[in-house]
This record gives sequence, structure tokens and C-alpha cells, in this order.
Amino acid sequence: MKFCSQCAAPVSLITPEGDTKARFVCSTCYTIHYQNPKVVTGCLVTHQGKVLLCKRAIEPRYGLWTVPAGFMENRETLEEAACRETLEEAEARVEQVELYAVFSLSQISQVYVLFKSELSAPFNYGAGIESLEVALFAEHEIPWGELAFPIVRKVLEYYFHDRKQGVYPVHYADIYRDE
Repeated sequence: MKFCSQCAAPVSLITPEGDTKARFVCSTCYTIHYQNPKVVTGCLVTHQGKVLLCKRAIEPRYGLWTVPAGFMENRETLEEAACRETLEEAEARVEQVELYAVFSLSQISQVYVLFKSELSAPFNYGAGIESLEVALFAEHEIPWGELAFPIVRKVLEYYFHDRKQGVYPVHYADIYRDE
């Protein structure tokens, strides 16, 4: 960051009084510009034991499979953002939306919040603008070697394990870039 978004004056990277981290601070209006992690949210959409995956039509990880998810927008709840992303990427409406997994990705300053949900209409889904294709997969059909991100593998592993147990607790994990 070079300039203040409030007054356009130059900023300096300093530790403000009473803080413990270096922040960009405006040299004119003294606005402190905090940089915080991005929140990514989405749905693990299920139907009759299968999961809905999207093949990415965008970078990063173009052509690989993921759950419908994306960045939360201002003035949305986590659940609203997850359902919006599911509609945008998979053209799917969901119901029975429940918090399912939270992942910290500190190396890339992101937090993923995923909800377990059911398709509202079993055959009402398709490829949105950010997806090449969308499909329902049984556990043995998952393209395990073509998953876009470590969190996708982790949430699928949680789901298929939990399904066998018949219990779906909320999961939390730290995911590292090298996993």
C-alpha cells in the first residue's frame, strides 16, 4: 500500500501506539489501514449421499474440482454468502443449511467457512459462469486426484466419515499450504 484510501496522502508502515503489529498509517490524516484475512464461504451440497462439485472455469486451479464457495461480500451473513456462491457457481438452491467446517489458512490470510446443505430440487443445478461443469458424485466417484484445494479434500473426508457414523459435528482445522 502506498497511498491512503481516505485522503490519498502517502502511508508508512509503522507500529501505531498501543498496537503490536506494523500497519499502514497515513502521514496526513493518521488513518490506520488494517489488513485482515478474507472470508471464503460455501456449501457442501449433498443429495442422497452424493456431493455436488464444480469444475473451476477460473484461476486459480482452473479445470479442477471444488465445492461451490467464494469470497463473502460486505453486508452478508456467512449463510447468505454461502448460498449465494452456491447459486452463482452451481445454479443450485439449497436447504437445511448448517455450519459444518471452519478452516484457517493463515499462510494466505484466509478463513473458510463451509455449510452442509441439501439440494432444494434434486435435478436443478448446472454450471454457473465460474464453473465448466457441475456434477453429483458418490464417494467412489470423487475425482480425488483432481481436487482444487486441500480444504476440498478435507471437507469431503469429513463428510464421508461422518455419513458412516450418522453424526455431523462441526469441524475445525488449520490447513497449511504444503498439505
